[in-house]
Amino acid sequence: MFDITLIGAGVSNVFLAYTLLKENKELTIHMIDIGNELSNRTCGLDMGGDCDCEGICNKYVGFAGLGKSEGKFNYTNDFGGDLYKKIGREKTLKLMQEVDAILCSYGGHLVESYSTKNTELEKLAGKHHLQVLSTEVRHLGTRLAQKVFQEMYEELKEGVTFSFQTSVESIDTLERGFQLNTNNGEYTTKKLVIGTGMSGSKWFETQTQSLGLFPGETRLDLGIRVEMKGDQLHSILQNTFETKLKFIGEGFSATTYCMNPKGRIIRKHQHGLVMPDGQNAREEETPSANLNFTLFVPQYFSSYEKAAKYAQVVIGGINQDRDRIVVQRFEDFKLNRQTTSLEENEIIPTLHADCGDVKNEVPLLYTEALEGFLTSLEGLIQEPIHKDSLLYGIDAKFYEPKLQTNEEFETEVKNLFLVGDCSGETHSLSQAAASGIYLGKHLALSMKEKEE
Repeated sequence: MFDITLIGAGVSNVFLAYTLLKENKELTIHMIDIGNELSNRTCGLDMGGDCDCEGICNKYVGFAGLGKSEGKFNYTNDFGGDLYKKIGREKTLKLMQEVDAILCSYGGHLVESYSTKNTELEKLAGKHHLQVLSTEVRHLGTRLAQKVFQEMYEELKEGVTFSFQTSVESIDTLERGFQLNTNNGEYTTKKLVIGTGMSGSKWFETQTQSLGLFPGETRLDLGIRVEMKGDQLHSILQNTFETKLKFIGEGFSATTYCMNPKGRIIRKHQHGLVMPDGQNAREEETPSANLNFTLFVPQYFSSYEKAAKYAQVVIGGINQDRDRIVVQRFEDFKLNRQTTSLEENEIIPTLHADCGDVKNEVPLLYTEALEGFLTSLEGLIQEPIHKDSLLYGIDAKFYEPKLQTNEEFETEVKNLFLVGDCSGETHSLSQAAASGIYLGKHLALSMKEKEE
């Protein structure tokens, strides 16, 4: 029987396992994941082709989870989750500092961190109904992120038993722990931590309900991705690499996400859906002449099923049973006319998408939010948004349904813990990793006290 078993090898559980080993080397730790080791997480999409993975795409499961993609760590309480509401603002920031120190110890220091704080911009934005959300950022990029997490994996292997390509089919409660029934045999453990993130949403729902745990509301963010001239936002980006802006409308809020100066737009495959996603300039040898970001609007649904169904209707309707993404010129968008060609467009698209009418294919909430935001943005930068800017429909950010846990992330089932996005408290790599460190310290200490 293992002391602790971690289901999911994403960022939260990686940092949890790291902390457990640092705090209590006597613990027997087991990590299970449906995906592969980092070195085997390959997908045709990485080479510009089609996804050739069996089952869940290797881009989303396996060691390091989504941490291997862009490796963007935002150290802030302003966005990326509500971990601070559970454990306090100062403690959350301190834990994120620990996350950064650990990343740097494995090579993350090769990329300089930067701050998006800009006091003057905050004052000016307020005059145009916008809020500036600030953060310290360590943006590793895909290549360095893989190197960092591979180094962590090599060290973790010395003290953690890994079971990759292993699916937990059911979980049974024992008098003192749990039995995990998998496609590779049965395992028992005293304590169980689930940190499967969004890639394991359906599995997570099935398993928690079988244990008598029922989630509450589920958040879903949808938004239009914007591609504009690279210098369009120069006036607000000249002192920082990027900025995150929040617009409050009537009955909704909208926030920019994944701003990529000189970056590209690529296709993102999640939950059987295809969406436009941003790629950082560091991922290509030749930067683009454009800048892109998504304007996300959060909505809350009474269940995960309802959130997933809504996403399927909206995004699936655009996809049309293929990898279709719709794109429209900003001028056409404002004039309520369909875009028919981009051949003479001054802003050259970095993603091949189908010309069409975003307003006709995207729900009104998201198009109205974009119109209001861009109007405020024009006031902030004191110039019109270029008419050839491109609007892509539609990006999405999925969230786990929220389950009740105490301050130590323990559920109503004794010795069963939820960490990272599974807890419903974190929505970013940095906060997920911080929650892993936090829980790791608690578990290591509690088990050491029992031994004594």
